[in-house]
Formats: sequence, C-alpha cells, structure tokens
Amino acid sequence: MAHYTHPCQSPTEHTATPEAVASKFNRPAIDLNRPAQDDPMDNQNLNSSVSDCKITVSAGQSGTPPSLFIGDGLMELGEGDKDCRLIKERFISRLAALGVQVTLVAIHKNCFSSVSAKGRAQAFQVYSQAVQIKGRDNNANVKYAWYATSKEEVLKILSYGFGFSGKAENHGLYGCGVYFGPYDRPLESVKSAPIDEDGLRHLLLCRVILGKSELINPNLEQFHPSSEQYDSGVDHLSSPRRYIIWSTHLNTHVSPEYIISFKASCCSKGCLTTPENSPKSTCPWIPFPIMISELSKVLPPSHVSLISKYLEDFNESKIPRHELIQKFREIAGDRLLNGIFEKFKTKQSGASSS
Repeated sequence: MAHYTHPCQSPTEHTATPEAVASKFNRPAIDLNRPAQDDPMDNQNLNSSVSDCKITVSAGQSGTPPSLFIGDGLMELGEGDKDCRLIKERFISRLAALGVQVTLVAIHKNCFSSVSAKGRAQAFQVYSQAVQIKGRDNNANVKYAWYATSKEEVLKILSYGFGFSGKAENHGLYGCGVYFGPYDRPLESVKSAPIDEDGLRHLLLCRVILGKSELINPNLEQFHPSSEQYDSGVDHLSSPRRYIIWSTHLNTHVSPEYIISFKASCCSKGCLTTPENSPKSTCPWIPFPIMISELSKVLPPSHVSLISKYLEDFNESKIPRHELIQKFREIAGDRLLNGIFEKFKTKQSGASSS
C-alpha cells in the first residue's frame, strides 16, 4: 500500500493557531485547540499546548522505532506535556480495568501544517458552529472518539482526510459510514487496530461532531441522516458503543487530533489474541438455538433476525465461527451474552446434580 505523506514543517511557523487559520481563510478566529464540548476530557482541561512537544525526526529523541511517523506533519508529545499525561493516564487506566496491559510507545499531535489540513480544520469549526446554531440546546455535541486503522491509513487520513471507498465497515452493520469508538470505551478500537511491522497498533483520537444522534438499527443500508434534524448515528442512545459519521460528513464532522501508538497484551486469556493463535477456548458453551431463543426475549426482532442470518451463513460455511461469535458480541453486547451464559450454566449444574 502506498504512503501518502507531506513534509513536516517547523512547529513555530506552521502550528495551526486560530489567528493563522483566520488569516488564511478570512474567517473569524476559532480556537482549534480547545477541548471537545461536553466531553469527559473537558474536566481534565485537555489542550494542545506545544511547549513540551518536539518534532519527530529520529529515534534518538524518544526511543520510538525509526520508521514511526517521520516527516508527516506531526509532533511527538513529550512525557512532560499535559495532553500526553492526560491521554496516557485515561487510555491505560480504562484498558487496565478490562484486563488489558498496554505499553504506550508514543503520542503524536496533528500539526495541521499543510494548506489542505488547515482547510479541513477550519471546515470542522465552521460546521461545529452551524450544528450548534441548529440544535435546540445550542450544543454541537462534540466528543472525543477513537478510530482504529493501519499505520499507512493514518498517513493518508492526515494528508487527504477521511475517505469512503464504498465498502462499508463491519459489513455495513450500522449503515455506510465510518464508525468511531467513544473515548471512555477504547477496548473495541484496540482489538480492531491492525499490528504493523514493528508490532505496534495505532489509534486516531479524533474530535467528532455528533450534534443530534439518531438510533441506527443493524442491517440498515443508510448513507446519510434520515432527516435534517439528525447529524450522526449511534448504536444505542443512552450508552453508545459506536458513533456513526456518515460518508457525506466525513471531512466536515471529524478532526483527527492525536495518534496513539502502543503495544497491547491481555491479562485475561484470549482477550486480544487472533483466532489462529488463540488457545483452546475455556469460555462457557451454549447451543446457538438456545442462545437465540434467550436473545429473542430481550432484543428487538430486527436484531434477532440479523443474528439468525449470520448463524445461517455460518451453517452454510459462508463465515467462520470466530466471525459469527464477533457478530453476536457486536449486536447483543458482552454483558447480555455473559448473563445468558451464567443462566445456562446454573441451569445445567442444577440438572446434573439432581
């Protein structure tokens, strides 16, 4: 896959300050460095101060692999940088609580150094204001969110913005858009992040304009908001695990701010292992028909129908078992599945002892 890069310029001359962007595009200065609105990071006073940052030019500065984002308009945050400390603490603590051990290798900040990058940053602020004005509560609902992708795709996104190839993510489970993980739920993004030649995974930490979100049911062929009152989609209104930014909104409603490069391993068996390398499963077992029967008591018919379709595909050898399991987890959620497992296990234990 080809790399798309642009030269990394001096942080003094090319950091995208509000005044520089306003001068370039003849618009009022809007602070590109302010934290997302109503976001958990607000309370931590995250900002994009570059006082402790250094331009990434060699491995000697931080001990990171020599090929890690050199000359791509990025700045590596130093250990003393406030943003680095806040992101690192939150990222590691969230994953540690789920049994995932993380070694954070580097955090890079997007400098918005090219003309096109500055233009996309300005467009993000303009649309943020527009959504804020449109909303009833005068809130653009800007959040921080994770996006998992390869190292090569990171470089393309930073150079050219997000693109939509026409191939929906997750087989179009929630429509044709780009799916982001909420900032306080990094695990799914970590698991789906590809591993590069240095053994590292990379996540983009982005600001996304959610505005008013609509509930997107699985298996809908949706490409844009269902009406003008909506700006984005979610898989659950009160506790979303996915933010869906439609293909029509990709370069106006998303601003990639940081790259987090890390290594991850799991304290609990099999948490981050690939299907090929996974040890023999010790997970609870339950027949699929019983599982679907239990799920039908809780989930809406559309969700049950979709699960049944994936089970049919599995029975016809169209998809492997690990993909079927993943679909169950995506649609039903681990909490519900674990509850059904425990119920079945208790019932089986009672039957065997009687």
